Amino acid sequence: MQFDDKSRVEKAKKRAVVNQTEVRNRVELFRHLPQYEHGTQLPDLESKFFRNDPMHRAVYKVGLQYLAGDITGGNARCIAMLQAFSEAIRDYTTPAEKTLTRDLTAKIGSYVSFLIECRPLSISMGNAIRFLKNRIAKLPLTLSESEAKTSLCLDIDRFINEKIILADRVIVRHASTKIRDGDVLLTYGSSCVVEMLLSHALELGKKFHVVIVDSRPKLEGQSLLRRLVANGLNCTYTHLNAVSYIMHEVTRVFLGASSILSNGTVYSRVGTAAVAMVANAFSVPVLICCEAYKFHERVQLDSICFNELGDPQAVAKVSGRGDVNYLGSLGNKDNLQLLNLMYDATPSEYISMIVTDYGMIPPTSVPVIVREYCRDQLWI
Repeated sequence: MQFDDKSRVEKAKKRAVVNQTEVRNRVELFRHLPQYEHGTQLPDLESKFFRNDPMHRAVYKVGLQYLAGDITGGNARCIAMLQAFSEAIRDYTTPAEKTLTRDLTAKIGSYVSFLIECRPLSISMGNAIRFLKNRIAKLPLTLSESEAKTSLCLDIDRFINEKIILADRVIVRHASTKIRDGDVLLTYGSSCVVEMLLSHALELGKKFHVVIVDSRPKLEGQSLLRRLVANGLNCTYTHLNAVSYIMHEVTRVFLGASSILSNGTVYSRVGTAAVAMVANAFSVPVLICCEAYKFHERVQLDSICFNELGDPQAVAKVSGRGDVNYLGSLGNKDNLQLLNLMYDATPSEYISMIVTDYGMIPPTSVPVIVREYCRDQLWI
């Protein structure tokens, strides 16, 4: 929805289950995106929850975890959503004078609307929802209700196992062939599949060094650093502003992705494009590890039309450092606009290779994956 359309926003507020506090000073260029403060207000959530069409407890719980930031990461968010849907389907009963396919599709739609209120969906979550709705629509009419529900739950389990868990293992096996003894590998932030890759390469006995590049406000790389150091890996930790100083030592860059678009653009956590561009300037290969279920037929040339905005106050304060508060009370000034972008778009020319569960491909081959594999094997 375009959030710069006042009439549509007001209508959406009346239907909303979650009552969120909007940012006071919006950045004009990003007014079309949902902008909420971290201090989300939920005073009447329970009354709306019970007054409206009952929300399943599993979906309700996952939505609140999205809202609080307890579940982060593309795969973790998608798995949590699908497992909640699976539990809701098991408890579902078709109302009298209604058909399962239509009523359950409407139910899933209401659950999705609630999750969107808690946090905008990722592209991979949208793909998973499309898959589930497609499976519901194609249920044979001869199946009983219990058989249909069992079939859908099995489809969800198969999607999680094949498209996420097993896909990550295949990606790790392919990408590990690109790691040699003496390599200096650089990664940015914290990607679960890249972490699996580094741990697997260490188990294979390969000798290499890891450079972890991090950035505020989330500092996701710190948790990755702790786990890798605990596993015995030699690591270097630095921030994004120093990436050009350390890149001359790096032999390969491994990055995760939130999604890969049809034109080869990599949509990932903000700062990924900067790392890829610096690596390209130093002639360092950039390899993207991304599951095929995250591919999308959309074409995007910038990070403006489609993005997600984080808590604007997060850029004004340093987490865990009360003594570092340079903005002070300036965050409440009417003429100061705080912008916390969550994602950026990396053009395909800065990417050397994309490692997927279908093999290693150049960015120019992304449309083949979207056309042949995604439509034939994922959506149907």
